[in-house]
Amino acid sequence: MESATIDQIIDKHRGEASSLIQIMLDIQGEHHWLPREALDRVSERLQVPMSRIKHIATFYKAFSLVPKGRHEVHVCMGTACHVRGAQRVLDTVQDLTGISPGETDPEMKFSLETVNCLGCCALGPVVELDGKHHGNIDPGQIATVLENCEQGKSQGPTTR
Repeated sequence: MESATIDQIIDKHRGEASSLIQIMLDIQGEHHWLPREALDRVSERLQVPMSRIKHIATFYKAFSLVPKGRHEVHVCMGTACHVRGAQRVLDTVQDLTGISPGETDPEMKFSLETVNCLGCCALGPVVELDGKHHGNIDPGQIATVLENCEQGKSQGPTTR
């Protein structure tokens, strides 16, 4: 990430240390992770110790210090989803993407995570793809949902 891009993000927030989390979110939004060089620049420009930045980056699950794929897949493994077949859904996602939870595929297309609850238990099993929930999802629908995501379409079973 170029320092000019980082500087633009910082300037958008008037270079205020009180906007640190939002600045980090904006950087993450641009590149799907927080590169070390970007955090060094933020620390320098905002006069915030790197230890504080690292604390925030590791405390909040929204941040990643390792590269993530363009599309983030979260499979709910909570009780309601589990009893409705979440493991089969997860197995299908793993088979189609070639990655396990916590991994990103080599092409940087997908990152996969499991979560304990997405808050829509009545719709289980649920997959969240790029922030969009797909409820009552059947393993047979996963390929279509992933393909539509890559093509920029939003078709498939969704809840919001």
